[in-house]
Amino acid sequence: MSTNPRPIVLVHGAWHGAWIWSDLINRLAAVGVPAHAIDLPGHGVSPLPPSDVNGDADALARVAQRVGPDAIWVGHSYGGAVISAASALASAAHLVYIAAFALESGESVNGFLRAAPRHHVELADAMQPGDEASTLNPDLAGDLLYRGLDPALIASHVARLDPQPHATMTTPIEASGLGAVPSTYILCERDRCVHPEHQRIMAARCDDTIAVDEDHSPFLSAPEKIVEILHGLATA
Repeated sequence: MSTNPRPIVLVHGAWHGAWIWSDLINRLAAVGVPAHAIDLPGHGVSPLPPSDVNGDADALARVAQRVGPDAIWVGHSYGGAVISAASALASAAHLVYIAAFALESGESVNGFLRAAPRHHVELADAMQPGDEASTLNPDLAGDLLYRGLDPALIASHVARLDPQPHATMTTPIEASGLGAVPSTYILCERDRCVHPEHQRIMAARCDDTIAVDEDHSPFLSAPEKIVEILHGLATA
């Protein structure tokens, strides 16, 4: 076991920002694992304009180059598409997908969903498409994304959600490091945002799969499980 844990870079999913990882960062710090979360362009406090998936990957690659090649990259949901693309641009020690889109070169989020067997998820009912981006119905988003959390915390999270550019979902990634970089998929069995059957298809592309009996955001609903997994990878 390593006495110097690898650093972790955390990449949020659609509509979110680095803020969603704050509790997990504190929990990882408590067990000696350094973690850093980024705001993708147009999200959180990022000064950059909204982009597509390749622009988001460029932003991650620039951050990851400063962190170093021994870092573990963790992508949640849409963040999986970003770490897939960015890992073809900068070096990572390990990719971790949490209910995430583990994409291959030339694939987009929507392209994967169109090609995969059709499964309806409740997230589709909450999405509110606009001209350039989508938002989530605040009356539905909280239960889908943060079930089981304190109601005041759920309301706070929902209030911070940003519009998500359509281009992030429709643009194919230029290249993917998936397959060349060691990878682990954390499959959420009760997910209502990324269907578990779709997750199984993408998990088969990874080296290891860990199934958890959780909804879409297990780092919020069962953070101790995610800390245990990431601590194990960081200190291996």
